[in-house]
Amino acid sequence: MRKLKILFLFAIMLFSFSACEKDDICVDADTALLIIRFYDAENPTAFKAVPNLRVIGVGNGSPVDTFVDRSSTLDSIGIPLITNTSLSSFDFIINSGDDEDAMETGNIDTITFNYEVKESFESRACGFVAVYENLNSNFITNSEDWIQSIEVVKTIVQTEETVTAHVKVFH
Repeated sequence: MRKLKILFLFAIMLFSFSACEKDDICVDADTALLIIRFYDAENPTAFKAVPNLRVIGVGNGSPVDTFVDRSSTLDSIGIPLITNTSLSSFDFIINSGDDEDAMETGNIDTITFNYEVKESFESRACGFVAVYENLNSNFITNSEDWIQSIEVVKTIVQTEETVTAHVKVFH
């Protein structure tokens, strides 16, 4: 009888452990944001904050929510690129504000980013993330622009390293 009880307990333990499987928890596999750093056009090695910066996705209508809207102290931001197309356009607004009719009063420059979207399998829990390759920008300057020039530093957007930028904006 005692052997039967031990065998029964062993069978229960074996059965309970056979149902266990590894936890599939995705910790840090997200599609990377495009990191943009702002520099002083007159001193290209110095960071320069953009006063009351607002970024709006063209066709979206609402501000990008990955950083504090209309902040006066930001010299770098991260913005999401569209994953199901090969281009994303953004209105970059300096000295953003609203007039009495809630219309934008700041100086607006539009930048279009072109890229190729590749999928990268991260894990069973995380699935796929987008990797942007062959990044380039399209910005046509005119006399009213607050942005002087743009430089794409990294043509692959796969990680969000805030120390180094994917794109430098000089103003």
